[in-house]
Amino acid sequence: MAAVLVGQFHARDAEGRIYSVHEFQESTPAADGTAPVTTYKLAIGDRVNKVDDNEFLLVQAGITITREPQTSTVS
Repeated sequence: MAAVLVGQFHARDAEGRIYSVHEFQESTPAADGTAPVTTYKLAIGDRVNKVDDNEFLLVQAGITITREPQTSTVS
């Protein structure tokens, strides 16, 4: 199955470092009608696990990161 990029956001760790996180969903719907599987990765490819709505865990480093609030820009 292929995964499709459906979103991206920035997250920050406790020391203030900012990470670019990409959100993917499986492109093929599940046969049983369940929601598609969502996975997260850093832009550099490291795996990320979702802890809750705004908190994530960098799998390899064991670092917790928090989603940055989205800001709108006025053109």
